Amino acid sequence: MVDEERMRELLASEREDAERLIASLSHGIAEVSEAREGDNSDDEHDPEGSTLAFERSQAATLLEQSRVRLGEIAEAVTRLEEGRFGICVGCGRPIAPARLEIRPYAARCVDCAAGR
Repeated sequence: MVDEERMRELLASEREDAERLIASLSHGIAEVSEAREGDNSDDEHDPEGSTLAFERSQAATLLEQSRVRLGEIAEAVTRLEEGRFGICVGCGRPIAPARLEIRPYAARCVDCAAGR
């Protein structure tokens, strides 16, 4: 049996973390873009250019992953409200409580997540 109150707390904490990270990454990307605005040097020949391009790319990837995570959290809240939380969407078996403690927005059991 899943402790619904505990899962709500974990999901709220995960949502806050994801929102905070999204805000921080968005701000960081904007700062890097503003710093490069009006600069006509190209990344290929600028000793710092490749580093800036790499950092911008990394931040954009993390931003996208955080947005996906936020969506997964919202879906988990819906499953919780509908009484489907903790049941694997792949096979219909219960998701291990330890997995839900670590990743409360998990929609699949370990076997289904691993593609087994």
